[in-house]
Amino acid sequence: MNITILGTGHMARTLGAGLLRSGHSVVFGSRDPGAVTDLPAPVLGHADAIARGEIVLSAVAAAHSLETLTALAGDIGDRVLIDIGNAVDQHLELLYPDGSLGERLQQALPDARVVKTLNTLAGTLAVDPSGLPVPTTVFLSGDDAQAKATVADILRTLGWADEQQIDLGGIATARAVEHYFLLFAAMMMGLRSERFNVAVIR
Repeated sequence: MNITILGTGHMARTLGAGLLRSGHSVVFGSRDPGAVTDLPAPVLGHADAIARGEIVLSAVAAAHSLETLTALAGDIGDRVLIDIGNAVDQHLELLYPDGSLGERLQQALPDARVVKTLNTLAGTLAVDPSGLPVPTTVFLSGDDAQAKATVADILRTLGWADEQQIDLGGIATARAVEHYFLLFAAMMMGLRSERFNVAVIR
């Protein structure tokens, strides 16, 4: 699948490398593509990068992604937009305590099909869930069933088996997984590591 990753930071690089290993075609989108030379795939301007992709994955800094992506609404159109962000301030407090970034993106880009996923664990585990000794869980939120099925297929190629994926429902449920960031941050500080994830046992 042709996937455009917006952003060139740590998460963008980690996810891009993992998607490439899984057989996907990747391009990166940047405000200043000429300034980035060490990514594992081509770097283009935002609009050109989006035009190359069937799927858009936002790895833009979450605190600024609503503003950035709203300006790109016309370019994104009705594509599937994967939102992996946890929008927090410099004190790690939620920017949208009464809602979620996922919901706000869907409101701001009504034609796009926003799917929230991969925001509850470290990027290195997102692209290699076998890095933990037991199977763990990844979540999906979104209003469009076909968009979630497409993202589930991508997750499957990264190593997330069907039984490890939980569809939480509509994009309103993104509030739940984004608020989990507070527990994630506390555990990361307590464990002094980001190599952990939750497992839902049924």
